[in-house]
Amino acid sequence: MALDLGSVRVGVAVSDETRLLAQSYGVIKRKSRGEDFARYGRIIAEQKISLLVIGLPTKADGSDSDTAVWIRDYAADLQQHIDVPIEFWDESYSTVKAEESLRQRGKRGKKARQRVDAVAAAFILQSYLDAQADN
Repeated sequence: MALDLGSVRVGVAVSDETRLLAQSYGVIKRKSRGEDFARYGRIIAEQKISLLVIGLPTKADGSDSDTAVWIRDYAADLQQHIDVPIEFWDESYSTVKAEESLRQRGKRGKKARQRVDAVAAAFILQSYLDAQADN
């Protein structure tokens, strides 16, 4: 499972059982950490998730952006509430790729904005899965 964390919405993606293909799962509107963590826990149980990949934005020099610092803190707190390991993965250009993908499929405006975070999470997860397959 992958998360594309944002301050308002969180994109969620899952992979197939073979860990070859990522697909969008949905978008969660953030409320509080406690409510967010409970929702992730339900998805983890429902989908039988064994690893959580979280997109991490990094600066060009490889250092953490302010958003990355917040994401690391959020993930450390989340790790105390779930029983699966968390790995960070570069999320560079995932939103741009997601927006382009939605445009190519004819999704525009509000419909695209509602889906973009989940599609971005799928791009993050697919990148992670592809890298693992190459090892």
